[in-house]
Amino acid sequence: MIRAEDLKGVLAMMPAFTTSDGHLPGATDTVNTAGLESAVDKIIRDGVNAIATMGSFGECHTLLWEEQKKLIEATLGAARKRVPVFIGCTSLNTRETIRQIRFAEQAGADGVLCAVPFYFPSTLENAVQFYLDLADAFPKLGIAIYHNPPLHRITLSVSAFEKLVTRPNIVAMKDSHRTPVAFMELMKIVNGKISVFCNQTQCYPYMMFGASGCWSISAWMGPWPVLRLRDACFAGDWETAKEICLDMDAAYKAPGRPGDLFWRENSHKLAVNESGYCYAGPLRPPFRHVPPEIIEHAKQQAAAWKRLCEKYPARKAVAA
Repeated sequence: MIRAEDLKGVLAMMPAFTTSDGHLPGATDTVNTAGLESAVDKIIRDGVNAIATMGSFGECHTLLWEEQKKLIEATLGAARKRVPVFIGCTSLNTRETIRQIRFAEQAGADGVLCAVPFYFPSTLENAVQFYLDLADAFPKLGIAIYHNPPLHRITLSVSAFEKLVTRPNIVAMKDSHRTPVAFMELMKIVNGKISVFCNQTQCYPYMMFGASGCWSISAWMGPWPVLRLRDACFAGDWETAKEICLDMDAAYKAPGRPGDLFWRENSHKLAVNESGYCYAGPLRPPFRHVPPEIIEHAKQQAAAWKRLCEKYPARKAVAA
């Protein structure tokens, strides 16, 4: 079983690569496996430390079950055990999530990335029980907590982790929703038990406080700025880490649409398409009408990221 200590560095949150007809409401086989396999192989060779599929950027909400299975098998086949792969398993109820996890485990996943069912907002007690139930049902599989309060409508408080750390196979968390003080309190509980991946722009100072690494969507536009940030943090070069975080934040602000949760999440896929690093394909239904300004924002975001790639080009990684 994968352990918390095995997880660190850059967790690349993967898009769900779409076929050219994947924007059509009648399409039923929309996973572009050739594009997926090429991009996964490329980003692993370029140096990311782990991959996670089917989060919100990974379109867990628009994929058919048969498409999810196809994506799982293609991703694991392309990764070839070179880095840990966490398969996104998010649904509206525990039983469906368990069905998805069972397939991921049988397919050879190192772990699963799971969100609390969110059609109705969960209580904290039920959210904690959800993860305990998953961990108990799959004791040999790594469980990663997918913590996104705006989308999943529940905040996992620091105190909740007193119970979550009782399961040794709850090994990781994707997080970005805590103040520095709350994060330090969290690390008192989870350090050495759960590897916490913060947002890329939080690496400084959160990796100083104990974060194992960062999650990144932007890596699929070219991973080198995030890799340079990782290396600076591993080396304890906090001034460089701070500079890169500020540069990333500035690059992200220009093309964004503040307060618009949907386009903030999904314009990233359009930006990936504009970047030239890989092609993720069109958005799936029901998101068929993309405002012109969002397309322009995506182009701006890709251009800003390309400038970061020029400022922070590829170089030999620094060991943690």
